[in-house]
Amino acid sequence: MTVGENVALPLQMFTSLNARSIRQLVQLKLGLVGLSDAIDLYPSEISGGMLKRAGLARALALDPKILLFDEVSAGLDPIASARLDDLILALRDGLGATILMVSHELPSLLALADDGIFLSTIERTAIAHGSPQYLKQDCNISEVFNFMHRLAGTTET
Repeated sequence: MTVGENVALPLQMFTSLNARSIRQLVQLKLGLVGLSDAIDLYPSEISGGMLKRAGLARALALDPKILLFDEVSAGLDPIASARLDDLILALRDGLGATILMVSHELPSLLALADDGIFLSTIERTAIAHGSPQYLKQDCNISEVFNFMHRLAGTTET
C-alpha cells in the first residue's frame, strides 16, 4: 500500500465517503504533516521520520479528539525527533486534540507534556504525578529523580 492508501484505509473502513472525498481528505491529512508529495510513495521509499509523519496522518484521518503516542520518536535521530515534537505541538494546538504519550524520551516529554505520571519499574505502579518540571526539579522520589536526571544508582525511596 502507498502512503496515500494507508491514510485512506480508516476512511474507507469507517465512513461512507466516496472515493473523491477520501482522496481530498488524504491530501489534506498528508499536507498537515508535510507529506503532500509522498501520497504515491511506498513506505520503503521514505525515511524513518517520514514514516512517523505518515502514521500521524493516518491517525488523524478520522479527526480523533484524543491521540495516543507510544514511543513516538523511537528510532529517530535527535533532529528528526525535535521536528516531530514541533509538529505534534502544532497539530495539538491547531486541532485542539488531547495527546496521551508513553515515552522514555526526556526531551520529548519535556517539550510536549503538560502533565505526567511516572510508572515505577520497581513498584509496577504510578509513584509520581505532576508537570514534567515538577517531576524533574521538585519530586523527592529517588527513582523519579534518577530517571529525570539520567542517573544510574539506587532507585529505592
